[in-house]
Amino acid sequence: MEGCCWTTAGTLLLASLVLSSRTARSEEDRDSLWDAWGSWSECSRTCGGGASYSLRRCLSSKTCEGRNIRYKTCSNVDCPPEAGDFRAQQCSAHNDVKYQGQFYEWLPVSNDPDNPCSLKCQARGAALVVELAPKVLDGTRCYTESLDMCISGLCQIVGCDRQLGSAVKEDNCGVCNGDGSTCRLVRGQYKSQLSANKLDDMVVAIPYGSRQVRLVLRGPDHLFLETKTLQGVKSENSLSFTGSFLVDNSSIDFQKFPDKEILRIPGPLTADFTVKIRYAGADDSSVQFIFYQPIIHQWRETDFFPCSASCGGGYQLTSAECFDLRSNRVVADQYCHYYPENVKPKPKLQECNLDPCPASDGYKQIMPYDLYHPLPRWESTPWTACSTSCGGGIQSRSVSCVEEDIHGHISPVEEWKCMYTPKMPIVQPCNIFDCPKWLAQEWSPCTVTCGQGLRYRVVLCIDHRGMHTGGCSLKTKPHIKEECIVPTPCYKPKEKLPVEAKLPWYKQAQELEEGAVVSEEPSFIPEAWSTCSVTCGVGSQVRLVKCQVLLSFSQSVADLPIDECEGPKPVSQRACYSGPCSGEATEYTPEETELLYSRFQEFDELYDWEYEGFTECSESCGGGVQETVVTCLNKQTRETADEMLCVTSRRPPQLLKACSLDPCPPR
Repeated sequence: MEGCCWTTAGTLLLASLVLSSRTARSEEDRDSLWDAWGSWSECSRTCGGGASYSLRRCLSSKTCEGRNIRYKTCSNVDCPPEAGDFRAQQCSAHNDVKYQGQFYEWLPVSNDPDNPCSLKCQARGAALVVELAPKVLDGTRCYTESLDMCISGLCQIVGCDRQLGSAVKEDNCGVCNGDGSTCRLVRGQYKSQLSANKLDDMVVAIPYGSRQVRLVLRGPDHLFLETKTLQGVKSENSLSFTGSFLVDNSSIDFQKFPDKEILRIPGPLTADFTVKIRYAGADDSSVQFIFYQPIIHQWRETDFFPCSASCGGGYQLTSAECFDLRSNRVVADQYCHYYPENVKPKPKLQECNLDPCPASDGYKQIMPYDLYHPLPRWESTPWTACSTSCGGGIQSRSVSCVEEDIHGHISPVEEWKCMYTPKMPIVQPCNIFDCPKWLAQEWSPCTVTCGQGLRYRVVLCIDHRGMHTGGCSLKTKPHIKEECIVPTPCYKPKEKLPVEAKLPWYKQAQELEEGAVVSEEPSFIPEAWSTCSVTCGVGSQVRLVKCQVLLSFSQSVADLPIDECEGPKPVSQRACYSGPCSGEATEYTPEETELLYSRFQEFDELYDWEYEGFTECSESCGGGVQETVVTCLNKQTRETADEMLCVTSRRPPQLLKACSLDPCPPR
């Protein structure tokens, strides 16, 4: 039978007969003491990888250096499944020969680490192991999981290219001398979830063609297999005992222990395998699995498209299509994009139809292709404005394939003509920095020492660089004042709640304004206020308000006409208060207070005092104090206003807190 037996020539491997035909002497042997190599012998096997030899004769009466025999592999085609194992055939050939007066059915003993090329066999149903021959036949595999073969009783290295002495190996995908790009490693873990309504559960689906499959179950449950061939035939295997066996022509090695099960499949799988778990106890089980899954959808380069011109010089391109290796048909590109390892090949470009067109006089010189007929190219429109000013937006543009003729006229053409170079992106992110957001600082102490009062905090608009800026939404600004209750009981008549601090009329901390920032959109930019027109009492201040824009290409600021800016224009004049004109007094009589209230009553509902933080510590060590900074704010715009506009509101008290409490270093 083909593949199940060996030829007579295989047993004559070391015979020193003279072959009937000799080849001519090779160049390297002409001047040596050896005769030419003889012809190659018949292969020792008809399939599965055998060995063939060639002999040569020493022409000298003395000893010749080197060997008189050489080998090569042959019949490197897979045997049919029914042929069986070559070593097993050699053992079974001794079944009709008595051993110590008794007939036995002999099974092969493989993977002997000491002498893998001896024929050791074990009697079926017994522990008897016997070396029935000192050497296996040439072409027998040294080990079951290796291509190395026994030749003349010695194990010889065989590469995946089936050549003797070759060190070429298969990659994890089963490709000889491959780079591992045609498969992907799949690794994972399954944990059982016992349910009263389920007797089993799926662990993992392993597709056709997968290799190096290994699963380890730990726990009381059991593994079993479901398979489905490419023809749709389904089957199930319970994996009820330890052993090696075939499932849909895939070799399975299964080990069953009291507390775990191990399943190994070298592959490639000849069907789709589904590994399942059958519940057998109340305790949970876990399954760890690992295998190499083939990339069944791969890019395949197409033939060249038709030439872009019938004469006079044109070009043609290839493309790439997604091909299903299992069904042998072209599928949608999205299947190939599923695998990150799949890199779409770039189109190839070549010239074509370079002969002159019939309309020419026959003497017209065909110019070099790239000068006579410039290649099509991608052209793009400018990027649109970013969809957002911050927080991450997008901007887009149009990209098209164009062609330029010899007269310099540009016209759009089909996109495939430009596919020899990557298409430029049509969308890109922009303004990916964070938007300005409100930053609330710590609350101040309560304004009273008993009962109900108020507390304040500073809230600033901070940009992505941590700088104080504008642009935060007033709708989302945290409140800066709230009521507070001190649990200490008060032993004096309570004022009307909530209690605010008495109004002190002395100079406060400097004003904190949210300055406008010049942007690429025209906007009003106010300059600094002038000094107050009077040195005491109520006067006025003025400032210049310009319409400006930031020129992005030169990073310079340009002035625009006032009507180019939208929105309300900031005020350019306001009242100012420079303190009392009657010396350094910091408090007012009731009559003076009433006079001030009457002059500024129009600001009563619009402006109010609010805390804006603390001053720097008065000492760097040894204990110091910080004072609160209180500013006048416009309630509607939340902008800092002149202090005199808040004179009708009660000012929060000046608060102190300890700071820099660490002791100073000794001097």
